Amino acid sequence: MSADQLLAFETDCHLFKGCGFPAPSVWSFIFEPIATVGPVEINKPMLLAVIGSIVIMGFFWAAFAKPKVVPGKLQMVAETLYDFVHRGVAREIMGKKGEPFVPLLVSLFFFVWMLNLWAVIPLAQFPASSIIAYPVGLALIVWVTYMTVTFRTNGFVGGIRNLCVPSGLPKPIYAILTPIEFISNIFVRPFTLAVRLFANMFAGHILILIFTIATWYMLGTVLGTVYASASFVLTLVLTVFELFIQALQAYVFTVLTATYLSQALEEAH
Repeated sequence: MSADQLLAFETDCHLFKGCGFPAPSVWSFIFEPIATVGPVEINKPMLLAVIGSIVIMGFFWAAFAKPKVVPGKLQMVAETLYDFVHRGVAREIMGKKGEPFVPLLVSLFFFVWMLNLWAVIPLAQFPASSIIAYPVGLALIVWVTYMTVTFRTNGFVGGIRNLCVPSGLPKPIYAILTPIEFISNIFVRPFTLAVRLFANMFAGHILILIFTIATWYMLGTVLGTVYASASFVLTLVLTVFELFIQALQAYVFTVLTATYLSQALEEAH
């Protein structure tokens, strides 16, 4: 079914007309190319990621291009947001050793938050992070940084011990624990980091879609309008809840990154 046919189907389809509910499906996450630049086809999620990056850089550039001792409103907001990551994540989890990684953590937090936030912004209304490629790309950046810091800090042998051999345990336990730690730190951590963000944004978008479509689907009669009103109220409640989840997932992603880097900076024993 083409996009035009699907749109016509949704427009004419209501509960009391006897047609089935047009549930969200793969069409909710597949987008036709908007433009082509060389071999690269740009679609809506890619455009949202680019615009999000520009918005974030533009905001902080405008706030700190000409910083003042007595900050204006924009600078004050930017400083508060920056300090939230700097002090609340980097300093709290990594201590003074985390200072070199503050730019990375700040960038990750606001980029992930922006990717998530598109879900509730009119005209966009789609979280780019619900496309698995974006969480995977971000998780790979974190994983490469984590591995690099681990081996740069401890050397090759020390890095392996840091990743696989926790200190202070009875020796027989290492026969079981070392393989588990290896799999967990090398494979499970980047996998769960990506899937956690993707799954939350994917599920949230599906839920909002279901109740948004249901609001339209149940119109047509007096009783249907009552059902549609309840569905619309629930859509608003879910949207507000989704705003909280979007910020929370950005925070969790950043906190876990800081935790991994903190472990990488520990010297192996």
